[in-house]
Amino acid sequence: MGRLKALEKYAEENNVPIIQKEGLNFILNYIKENKVKKILEIGTAIGYSAISMALIDENIKITTIERNKEMFSLATKNVKDFNLEKRINIIYADALEAEIKDKYDLIFIDAAKAQYIKFFEKYKSNLKENGAIITDNLNFHGLANNPEEIHSKNLKALVRKINNYKEFLKENKEFKTNFYEKGDGISVSKMD
Repeated sequence: MGRLKALEKYAEENNVPIIQKEGLNFILNYIKENKVKKILEIGTAIGYSAISMALIDENIKITTIERNKEMFSLATKNVKDFNLEKRINIIYADALEAEIKDKYDLIFIDAAKAQYIKFFEKYKSNLKENGAIITDNLNFHGLANNPEEIHSKNLKALVRKINNYKEFLKENKEFKTNFYEKGDGISVSKMD
């Protein structure tokens, strides 16, 4: 487990946003309980969550998309360090432009928050029957629930988009979504 700790430390020291421990544990448990084998991740960063998910079971295969060249290179190196390059496929692309044909048991959205609705709409057709779309950062460090406390215009706009996404999920007739106060706020959406 020491190597995962090293990734956590790197993320903390270099201000790389990775999933919070509690949120990650929630997703790992979901994967185990639902026998998830094929995952699509939108937003790789340094590969921390993809590596953590792949380590659960040697039959898990992950496709993850990253648009930042530096993060893509770092994630590629980290995946190799864990000998997971046969099970984690990192695609260097903007997730809104990537063409993904496969179907997945789980789609994990943890990328540009302002694009969450677009990611959901674009990739929902890649979901297998009984699959789920899990989204992280819905509380956005508590700011999404207290937008009046935000003074930055850009941050206000971002939080508005996160809250719009939550409304989009609540009103979505195609999917039933449950929200969890785990980590930084997580939703699990399954076809209704």
